[in-house]
Order: sequence, then structure tokens, then C-alpha cells
Amino acid sequence: MKLLSFDVGATLIKYGIVDDQLNITNRGTVPTPKESFESFSGLINEVYQQCKDEVEGIAMTLPGVVDAQTGYCVGSNIMRYKYDRHVARVLSEICGCRVTIDNDAKAAVRAEFHKGALQGCQNAAVFVIGTGIGGGLVINGQIVRGPHFSAGEFSFINTEANNINYPYQILGECCSTTYLLRTYKERTNSEEQIDGREFFRRMPDDPIAQEIFDQLCTNIAVQLYNMYYMLDLEKVAIGGGISAQPIVVERIREKFEEVRLASYTGGGRKVELPVEIVNCQFRNDANLIGACITWGMK
Repeated sequence: MKLLSFDVGATLIKYGIVDDQLNITNRGTVPTPKESFESFSGLINEVYQQCKDEVEGIAMTLPGVVDAQTGYCVGSNIMRYKYDRHVARVLSEICGCRVTIDNDAKAAVRAEFHKGALQGCQNAAVFVIGTGIGGGLVINGQIVRGPHFSAGEFSFINTEANNINYPYQILGECCSTTYLLRTYKERTNSEEQIDGREFFRRMPDDPIAQEIFDQLCTNIAVQLYNMYYMLDLEKVAIGGGISAQPIVVERIREKFEEVRLASYTGGGRKVELPVEIVNCQFRNDANLIGACITWGMK
């Protein structure tokens, strides 16, 4: 079996042909259309037509709240033109093949739970660091979606207990790559636009970048600590573009230990917290692979 898999992001759409050995070929990226659903569906069909004789269908991940059973997009703050739309059904009619759609982070959980770093876990989470924070949960050996398909949407957690009126700081703002780059730009009083790769290239010789990166990892560690206590997690798999930098997971582990130690030296209960913090095995391919598992690839 081969499927054409799409990982639709706010900025770029990644795609590739995935076989049942999880090999990915014919990779490509295209800018995500901003203007309309018609431009989006036309682009998907254009890519599909180039390889339709090789694949059995289309598997896709999207940001936002998605019913993976029907491919209905319940809501989204990104690509608003897909809001309240049966995206899978419409694309299937346009392309003439079976199309399935899943939330991007839930697809990453599928990939890691069925084939990757979370295999065998009873309680675990995926924490995807990107423009916001993608997330997903495995509880009692099952991927949790919830009755409104929004379980594990960590990005929208309010991190300001003294402020309940929006705009307040949400987890997706203080734990994301967006936070890293925005804060660096503010602290350096620069109009220069840099990406994550450039940030990490500069960091070894840049004290400001080092300080901001440490704060990002502390922010993440605090939230993982909270999740551990809520859910008794065995393992957390870190994904997203910056997770390709080995120092990211290494520093999050260090900060998690600092948070843990501070909690009981300050008078809290001493607990060992045997939670593993690891990289997603499939890194940036987790969404492409998870989408295919949603479609039915074994």
C-alpha cells in the first residue's frame, strides 16, 4: 500500500508518498494557500494528479479541531476557510479517491504510539513545539480525543492564574518557537526576521539567545510537570522543528529536574517523578506517518 500524505501547516504544506514500511518518497513542500478553500483544494488536487496512479488515496493532517472519523473540521484559528466544513468529503469528490483527515498533533500521537517512541505506554503525551503547541494524549493505552475532539489541545491553556480576561498568555505563546523568535527580536531591538535554524546557529555565542532558550525550556518543563501530576505520565515525546536540535530535549530534561527538585525543597512532597522525556522517533515525519495510520495503513 502507498498513500499520498499531506501535513498542512500554517505556513507550508509538506507531502510525500508513504509505503507500508513507512518509507517516504516524492517529498515536497508548497506554501499554504491563505485566500480560500478553493485555492487550497485546487492545490491538493494538483499534487494528487501527479501521482494518482501510484497511491490508493490521500491521508492528511490539519491544525485545528477535527473529527477524524468523518473528516469534518469543527474549528480552527488557522486557515479559517476550512472552519465548519466537511473537508475530507469535499476533497474526496474533487480528487476522486478516499481522503481521511486528522488533527496534526493527534496524528503525531498515532505515529509515536503505534510505531514509535510511545509504544507500550499506558499514559503518555506528545508535545509538539511549533508556531503554537500541538499536543496529544494516551491514557490507559488509548489515544484520547474527547467528545469535542479537543483533548490534548495544550496550546490554549491559560498560564496566568491572575488574569481570566483575554488576551491572557496561553501555553502556546510561552512554550513555542514563536515565543523564542519574538522574544529574541524584542530583546535585541532588531527588525531582522530569523528562523529557528538561525537562532540555534547564533546561540552558542549569543548570551541573549542562551537566556531566552533557557526560559523557553523552563516554561515547557513547568507545564510538563503539571501534566505529570494531572495524568501520571510515563513518557513525553517532544516533537516539532526545533526538536531536531539535540540540546532541546536535553535542556528540557534538565529544567524538569530543576522544577522537580524545587517543588520539594520548598516544602513540597518529595516524589521521584519517573517520567521519561524523549524525542519523537519520527521527528518532523510524525504527522505524515500518523495520517496514514488514520487512513488505515498497518
